[in-house]
Amino acid sequence: MQTTQVAEAGLQSIPALLARNAAVFGARPAYREKEFGIWQSWTWAEAAGQTRDLALGLLKLGLRPGDHVAIIGRNRPMHYWSMVAAQMCGAVPVPLYQDAVADEMAYVLGNCGARFVVCGDQEQVDKVLEVGERAPAVERLIYTDQRGMRKYDHARMNALADLQAQGRAAESQLGVELDARIAGLGYDQTCVMLYTSGTTGKPKGVVLSNRNIIETSKNSAGFDHLTEREEILAYLPMAWVGDFIFSVGQAYWAGFTVNCPESARTMMTDLREIGPTYFFAPPRVFEGQLTSVMIRMEDAGRVKRWLFDHHMALARRVGPGILEGRPVGIIDRLRYALGDVLVYGPLKNTLGYSRIRVGYTAGEAIGPEIFDFYRSLGINLKQLYGQTEASVFITQQPDGEVRADTVGVPSPGVELKIAESGEVFYRSPGTFVEYFNNPDSTASTKDGEGWVATGDAGFFEEGTGHLRIIDRAKDVGRMADGRMFAPKYVENKLKFYPSILEAVVFGAGRDACTAFINIDLAAVGNWAERNNIAYASYQELAGHPQVYAAIREHVEAVNASVAQDPMLSSCQIARFLVLHKELDPDDGEMTRTRKVRRGVISDKYADLIAALYDGSRNVFTETEVTYEDGRKGRIRATLRIEEARTVPPALHDVKAKGIAA
Repeated sequence: MQTTQVAEAGLQSIPALLARNAAVFGARPAYREKEFGIWQSWTWAEAAGQTRDLALGLLKLGLRPGDHVAIIGRNRPMHYWSMVAAQMCGAVPVPLYQDAVADEMAYVLGNCGARFVVCGDQEQVDKVLEVGERAPAVERLIYTDQRGMRKYDHARMNALADLQAQGRAAESQLGVELDARIAGLGYDQTCVMLYTSGTTGKPKGVVLSNRNIIETSKNSAGFDHLTEREEILAYLPMAWVGDFIFSVGQAYWAGFTVNCPESARTMMTDLREIGPTYFFAPPRVFEGQLTSVMIRMEDAGRVKRWLFDHHMALARRVGPGILEGRPVGIIDRLRYALGDVLVYGPLKNTLGYSRIRVGYTAGEAIGPEIFDFYRSLGINLKQLYGQTEASVFITQQPDGEVRADTVGVPSPGVELKIAESGEVFYRSPGTFVEYFNNPDSTASTKDGEGWVATGDAGFFEEGTGHLRIIDRAKDVGRMADGRMFAPKYVENKLKFYPSILEAVVFGAGRDACTAFINIDLAAVGNWAERNNIAYASYQELAGHPQVYAAIREHVEAVNASVAQDPMLSSCQIARFLVLHKELDPDDGEMTRTRKVRRGVISDKYADLIAALYDGSRNVFTETEVTYEDGRKGRIRATLRIEEARTVPPALHDVKAKGIAA
């Protein structure tokens, strides 16, 4: 449908789409949730009833149009119903990260002025109560899980199930008012407010309208031919724009089924049981799964390892071509079919990817080796490029034009341009309305013609029109001799190796690049056990000489690969150290979406960075850490600094359009 057709059809809000789905797909499953090991299911008709009951309950509590309703908890049908119920009442849902600490919640609750807060369980209730006067607008807490809540003061608390029961009882009293509020929802009315991850400062509330969400969902669903028969797994944070688009926007537009896992611990098991047809994961999920596969293969017998290595070598060579329908010799096709029986099929089944028709990754660049691994198995994994401010979609990769080094072409309805500085700009129907109560940031991000500055540097490939993203514009710089510096490019290559969990590369304005490395405790710990290497802590394992030797090999292999790129060959790592602790959102070193806060790291570890460049062989450091219970502590360590061999760059011409010299 065109925009005018959508509006004429009365589909101008998520509640309107819910009513349409209840009428058209009423008997089809809308939601599933696994609880106590058993999958429960709700049809679209049942979901509409549950959501209406909750909306009536909110009306009875006095929810007003324009109020903000915070939702904090894991992915559960009733939490999605809470967001839509708030919309039915003319209020604005504001999902928060459930792993946020009380101080982070205090900022968001205070900034948006939330009156009502829907809490998943006792833990979230406790955090909101701890916030106290820092969120003075909060009047009412609604909790989903009633365990542990019996002895709390319920003067301003309600169980969600009780609220629904009260809503059902109030149908005759409030039903007409609720219908009027739903009918009054407009296409340009606020649909949801989502907070940015805050990599460089305080998070900003991104206001997205019904038009933003529905137009983007319609266009992106059409791009990949999504239908009501898709199955997705809703496991990513509800506060993240990707989850809202996939689990609400597209789900309500196409009418497909949203499956909620029992917990983060059971997610992989639940993924295998559901077998989604449409799947999204950030690079970290795919990296973690590949690490798990490699660990298992290290523990496998000699014959199984040989079979895996032999068939994966073939898959890397011909798998992407077979997936994309390119000409591949009959012998290779037959060998690949045998590999599918022996290796690829069982592996995809173990991962839960047997039924995937369309898979996406985004959030940050994925290492090309990791991306190619999954496509070689026959999984239609693609990249998209997006932002919260765009309602996710800026570019997508069409089938048959999928490559690891681009993020595709503009999504339907999206316009792109590259500024002289190399920064990418876009405008689209999904372009956000504003930053909440922040006109200065809105004006600096979106101009009067609707063009939004992404903050990313990139260029269009000549001939294909595909967009290549180099890095965050603020992170792309120059070495001391003027050569280009783009840290994310190198970091993603390093994270291909199972033993490397995270990497932070430095080099802007310097003569050479250096790096911090975080080891993956699961992968390196498994290796240590197999080699009879004893260790008592992450810190001890990270500093082990054999670990350093293995990391140096990986760094030097990445250097050889980087040397082949004429534009970024200067980004080879000359020296590195293995950090004594994992970078952690609780310590402010990463966002809740696990993006590195480079400014925080540069300030916090200034002594380590200085040692990487002053020729030191060792450096002593003391670091504050946050424990799981919120207590603060300090850890001390003497870190070793290692040299890595660099490679003379390859000489090639590069043709690129739209990037600054």
